[in-house]
Amino acid sequence: MEDFRQEIILSAIATYMVFCIAVGLWAMRRTHSSSDFFIAGRSLGPIVIALAIFSSTLSGFGFVGGPGLVYSQGVSSFWMIILSTTGYALGFFLVAKRIRMIAEVKEAISLPDIVAARYQSNAVRFLIALTIILGVMGYLATQILAMAVVMKSLLSGTAMFADISLLTCVVVSSAVLVFYCVTGGIIASVYTDVVQGGIMMVAGLLILYTATQIFDGGFAEATQIILQDDAESMMPFGTAGVVTCLGWAFIFGLGVAGQPHLVTKMMMNRNIADNRIVFPVSVVGYAFAALLWISIGTVMRALVLDGQTEPLTAPDQAAPFFLSVFASPLLAGIVFAGLFAAIMSTADAFLNVGAAAIVHDIPKAFGATEITNELFKARVATIILAIAAAVIALASDTLVALLGTIGWGTFAAAIFPVLAIGLNWKGATRQGAIVAISSSLLLNVVINVAAIQLPNGLNAGFVAFVTSIVLFIGVSLLTQRRHTIDDDIEQIIDF
Repeated sequence: MEDFRQEIILSAIATYMVFCIAVGLWAMRRTHSSSDFFIAGRSLGPIVIALAIFSSTLSGFGFVGGPGLVYSQGVSSFWMIILSTTGYALGFFLVAKRIRMIAEVKEAISLPDIVAARYQSNAVRFLIALTIILGVMGYLATQILAMAVVMKSLLSGTAMFADISLLTCVVVSSAVLVFYCVTGGIIASVYTDVVQGGIMMVAGLLILYTATQIFDGGFAEATQIILQDDAESMMPFGTAGVVTCLGWAFIFGLGVAGQPHLVTKMMMNRNIADNRIVFPVSVVGYAFAALLWISIGTVMRALVLDGQTEPLTAPDQAAPFFLSVFASPLLAGIVFAGLFAAIMSTADAFLNVGAAAIVHDIPKAFGATEITNELFKARVATIILAIAAAVIALASDTLVALLGTIGWGTFAAAIFPVLAIGLNWKGATRQGAIVAISSSLLLNVVINVAAIQLPNGLNAGFVAFVTSIVLFIGVSLLTQRRHTIDDDIEQIIDF
């Protein structure tokens, strides 16, 4: 079997690509309206929703970027994955029940629909839609870049495609992604998540076991090798520093409730009571899958330091290299297929919420009462977004995980206050929402685009997040007397 390692891995990936095309065609037959395309007609069961939520959290960010961060910065990124579990709990406690109720009462099919109903403001709807579009570009570019990096790593190991370029890999992988997104919409995404989530849970455990067998002394020996070279990297904050890690903890501990591709899935379940199943399954699945992030990054760093492996050309090569060299061919093939599943289903979710923002929410924000040919326009917008994100991916020289962190931070800072706080506090006002979203976008865009280096390891997402929350609460307290709220929304908040 070892003699056919590359063939087995590529066959598994090719099989998955064919599966994606088949799912897209199948889902197209079930997609008859924009509601089907964007929120699956609110008809999904709890296991499907649970697997879709947790697998969308990791995706290329966790499969490729996570091990890359551990390889380059030590345990710093553990703050992201550990605190994300807290984020799941807060997200379900603060958002899941109320967002599903508002979606049904107001016939909402997007996150901007929800906030527009909560604040009775098209200005808030527009700003959330704009946030989604900007954040989607960064995070979607993460998925496309991760997919292309892995594909190039695999194909360059064959004689036929030894000189394949990153551009070619972006084009090929994006073409399959666009086909399955355009045809099947969110239905294709969530049902692919079922397969993907199962693979990720099993793969996390198997990869952890495989990683512990690399050194005779297991993980203890691997960590000891790293400690001897750079003790700081294995300390609680790694090489990123205290401020950066605490910023990540804040963004990822609270930010799950501000991720549109995740909270939108909370609108799709058939029954609100299903959340009793969705939450624990999501958390357990996430915990198992996150083992891959921790184990591969740690072992690859130790292998390089121990001289058993040449230094990687880029940190993001940690996962592809480990799977290609150290995992059994069959396991590597399954995990690589799961990796592509993770990336593509998450990319589909981002394309979906981005398309909704363009064709549904922005027109409504400017007074449109009825949108004709919405399903067709959504499919066209999906293609345009994919092309734009692919260009950003090719133009960026940022690590996959750091590119993803920018997108995550943009979403968290703008959406968490107006959604997670706003759905639980009747005193939140449209003025507070407008100021909070505007300030967070301004800070994120200016700091990241201008590449401003903040002192003491501060990152733009953390600064924008804290500023957004403070302004949201402060301005809401100052403008409460001028704010009204629908009776049905008030009852949902009380409930």
